[in-house]
Order: sequence, then structure tokens, then C-alpha cells
Amino acid sequence: MNVKEQVSAAEWEARVDLAAAYRLMPLFGMSDLIYNHITCSIPGEQGKLLINPYGFMYEEITASSLVTIDLAGNILFNPNAGYGVNQAGYVIHGAVHAAREDVHCVIHTHSRAGMAVAALKCGLLPLTQTAMRFASIPYHDFEGPAIDLAERERLVQDLGRADAMVLRNHGLLVASADIPQAFNTIYWLEMACRAQVDAMACNTELNFARDEVVKKTEHLYRPEVRRPHGILEWPAMRRYLDRRDPSYKT
Repeated sequence: MNVKEQVSAAEWEARVDLAAAYRLMPLFGMSDLIYNHITCSIPGEQGKLLINPYGFMYEEITASSLVTIDLAGNILFNPNAGYGVNQAGYVIHGAVHAAREDVHCVIHTHSRAGMAVAALKCGLLPLTQTAMRFASIPYHDFEGPAIDLAERERLVQDLGRADAMVLRNHGLLVASADIPQAFNTIYWLEMACRAQVDAMACNTELNFARDEVVKKTEHLYRPEVRRPHGILEWPAMRRYLDRRDPSYKT
């Protein structure tokens, strides 16, 4: 099946970018076998999203293998015989896409460091410049595996207008305007979590910046103050993939 010939040019470009995001995740230690998702909305197609086929590892994802679904998780177009989508895991993504008109890409991870910080009562601490970017990050309490549709309302309420959230005892969530910004946000949130876990493992007193410095740093990291995160880096990330395996574009 030639998927490229069956979709618009805008959708194909979105498929290539989304496949790139999937391929980047394991390269930076943020994948979870065949689980978790990165979703993006299809340009010009209200209520239609792209998602990974359930059963593919992230390193296998290509632009043509992505599945089209609606906001309820119903499959609209699937080039993969024998593979569907993870309906249970999609509860989180569907909730965010439906509630936030400004969000066109959602990433959810179960990374080791992300889960570790999600299990800490203190949550994410402003220990590093990177972590200070997320000084006001919200939290959502764990309610069990995300299969209960009733949890959606509480999840989006906790997220509010933020671009990232810690799912306690669970993992990390990012909600961004596009794929480049989403990947950048999950990457730096993951790095903040890793740095915190490393620092706390040293079993010595932690050093904290002054509150006013934390607030200043968080402000300076706001996209409206600096620039949208990830836009500058994304072409370099695509080139990084192209040097290793350009098959994500097929």
C-alpha cells in the first residue's frame, strides 16, 4: 500500500515528523518496548490523529505505518494488517487532544528516571537550570492503569494550560503545539529527572538556588520570552536520524 499517494502533502509531512519522533525516543532512552504513544493531529483534518500501531517497537515506526484514529480512538485508516491501536493507553492522549485546541502533539513516557521522580513525594525539584524550566509543573495522582474514561476530566483539569505534567507513580506527559516542541520538552524534562535522580543518589545535601533565581530562570525559559522550544533543533534531529537510518521517512 502506497500511503503517501493516499494522503495530503501536509499529512505526509506530519507522518514523517511523527515517525522521526518515535525513532528518536529509543535513541535517547525514552521508549518502553511496544507501549506508550506519541500522537499528533493531522493538519486540516479536525479530530483526526496519528498514532503508532500496537505491537511495533518505536524503532520500527515509519511514516506509512502510522494509524489514523478519531478522538475516541476509533480506527479510520490502518495500513498494518494484523495490528490495531492500544485503546487503553490512548485514554490519556484522547483526553488532552479533545480538551486543548492549542495542542497538536502529545507524548507520554514510562522512562526510568521519569518514573523515579513520579514516585517521589517531593516530585521534580528545581535542582538544575533544566529543571527550573519546569518549576511550576503540575501533577496528576495515580488512579491505576489509564483505562477509565472518567479519569479524563481529572487529568485535563490537573494539566490545565501547562505543556508538561508529572503523572505520579506513573510517568511523564507532554502536550505541545507541534512535534518539534513536544520532543524538545520531553527530552529536557527527562534530562531534569535524570539529573535529580543522580544528585539524590549521592546521598549528600542538595544545593538549591534562591527562589527568586528559580522564578527568573523559569520565566526566561518561557517560549514567548525566548522562542518556541525545539524549532531550531528539529532539522538537526532529522539529520541525526538520516545519518543512522532514514527509513523512518518511508
